[in-house]
Amino acid sequence: MEESQKNRICSFFSPTMILIGFNAVERIGIEAKKLGGSKACIITDQGVVSAGLVERVKDPLRKEGIEVEVFGKVEAEPPVRMVDECSEFVRKGRYDLIIGLGGGSSLDTAKGAAIMGTREGSVREICGMDVIPKRGLPKILIPTTGGTGAEATRAFVVTDEEEGIKKVSYSNYNLPDLAIIDPMLTVSMPPKVTADTGVDALVHAIESFVSFNATPFSDLLALEAIRLISQSLPRAYSKGEDLSARYDMSLAALLAGMSITSGGLGAVHALAYPIGTEFHQNHGRSNGMILPHVMEFNLIGNIKKYSAIAEALGERIEGLNPFEAAERSVTAVKRLLDMVNISYHLKDYGIPKESILKLVEGGMKQSRLFVPNPRNLSKEDVTAIYTKAW
Repeated sequence: MEESQKNRICSFFSPTMILIGFNAVERIGIEAKKLGGSKACIITDQGVVSAGLVERVKDPLRKEGIEVEVFGKVEAEPPVRMVDECSEFVRKGRYDLIIGLGGGSSLDTAKGAAIMGTREGSVREICGMDVIPKRGLPKILIPTTGGTGAEATRAFVVTDEEEGIKKVSYSNYNLPDLAIIDPMLTVSMPPKVTADTGVDALVHAIESFVSFNATPFSDLLALEAIRLISQSLPRAYSKGEDLSARYDMSLAALLAGMSITSGGLGAVHALAYPIGTEFHQNHGRSNGMILPHVMEFNLIGNIKKYSAIAEALGERIEGLNPFEAAERSVTAVKRLLDMVNISYHLKDYGIPKESILKLVEGGMKQSRLFVPNPRNLSKEDVTAIYTKAW
């Protein structure tokens, strides 16, 4: 344990209850009744609807006599206008239970709608740190990707299209009453989605592990998530029906989500956000582009922990000096990104070099995430990182 952790009081946050296992979703009807649900709204996207996963949630709910309707219009990187539309749908429908089903966008939308479904206004009003005054509707979150960990976090992210930035709501009231982790729901993910969401989980684990706000809880969870991802992401990417790999990735995403809830994020997310908003890249891919470059910058801020990351990623560090061992973490991450066909060069995504100034401007707007980062960043540092990433 780091000395800094011993000298402060640390917190741990998680969903009230977690169910994990193959076909765990079949328990949703029983658990929904325990939460007092009689009319449920499933919040999801059209991809999940088309894959037939909604029926796997509807059927056990109806068996328990629970009325079910679907809001299936979730958009990627959920815009404020869409979350507000969903919230209005929830208010008009007078639902007493929210079920988020899908990737991070659907789960984040469900979190926002669960709060705003009990009050008028826009989701913008509840963005910020602990500004939500009370718990909203009961909610069950069910991920269909092995990546975002949104089912276990106290935050949700929306895109403010008017300002061109991401906004985040942090509150214990965003934690679900129940998270259901069913690896069977992730089997149909295509390789690209498997890669993007898996790398998202890896970034969560790495950032929370080296965070200045890391806790004994987040350290344990993050390091195990890194180990699981290193071993299982290439397998899940190569053969989607590998159930063991899917289980490990689902577990890793959950652990990483719980880790960031206690330990927080850092500069990778800060610099990835403007890539997503400016160039319409999904969140996991944006994180992957910038991850090794931020790691290289951060190494001297916590050599001991980056060495531990290298070891968790399968690197042999015996006989190396501390900095050489820490450098192996970057080597291992680049190798993993190469395995799942994620380039960490902005130019490979058609992002022009002259856009770096705009990215720097966007990254500096996320400077709140520089605070827990293991190394402080100036505007010149941010420019250098983007330039190296290009």
